[in-house]
Amino acid sequence: MIKLGEKIKSLRKQKNISQEVFANYLGVSFQAVSKWETGNTMPDITMIPAIASFFGVSTDELFDFNLFEIEKQVDEICNEAYKYRFSDAAKSEQILRKGLQRFPGNDIILNNLLYTLDYKTRADEVISLCKTLIESTKDDSVKYDACRILATCYKENGQNDMIKPTLEIIPEIYFSKLELMASLLSGEDSYEAAHKQKNISAEDLIDMLIIIGKRLRENGEYEKANSQLRIALKIMDAFEEDFVESKWFKATVYDYTDEQRKEIEKLLSK
Repeated sequence: MIKLGEKIKSLRKQKNISQEVFANYLGVSFQAVSKWETGNTMPDITMIPAIASFFGVSTDELFDFNLFEIEKQVDEICNEAYKYRFSDAAKSEQILRKGLQRFPGNDIILNNLLYTLDYKTRADEVISLCKTLIESTKDDSVKYDACRILATCYKENGQNDMIKPTLEIIPEIYFSKLELMASLLSGEDSYEAAHKQKNISAEDLIDMLIIIGKRLRENGEYEKANSQLRIALKIMDAFEEDFVESKWFKATVYDYTDEQRKEIEKLLSK
């Protein structure tokens, strides 16, 4: 397998640019680029997507990998990390960091890594990584997820003026891939898509009802507000009869909306 430094040098020469020009684009010294190309050092992991973007290649192409095999191994890493995402974020992050040592700059691993980072204490890292993915990834799902996470990070850190411009990068879509798969496919493929979309739709609807309810309460329209909040509670209660499809979920909508329930009950008691 070709070494990264050799690949960078080859791509740079194909583009017919100097080390200085390339270094200026990345915001590093030309000496750093020289060390990469000679194999004395490696670029920082977070710079890999930007390097790939500059040369117009995928991050996998930078490393001359077999894409099918890489995708398979990356999925295994991310699936293993997901097991600990909610119970042990540090362990999940550790698994993904090790994955990045094998596949530096892989967009999917970096996207999963964002879910393990605390938006408050590691805001700078989250923002930097999101911006890198937005600018360099060729995977729209990664790009728009990074937009969502970036906007959320801005919200949690009081950078409210940055939220709307970030969200405006995301196109307005009135249907999802899961909806279409559920409707147009058949058998297990349709069932899986429908089950996943059911939970997503329920969570989204509950969240929207709470947001509307809060806004109406702010406007003093308590009767309307409470009607929205009660509808949200009814939706949660309806899912008490649901079952867990353990292949894809660890709990039902009823189980993991407990915090929203407490919030609604607190609002209704005022």
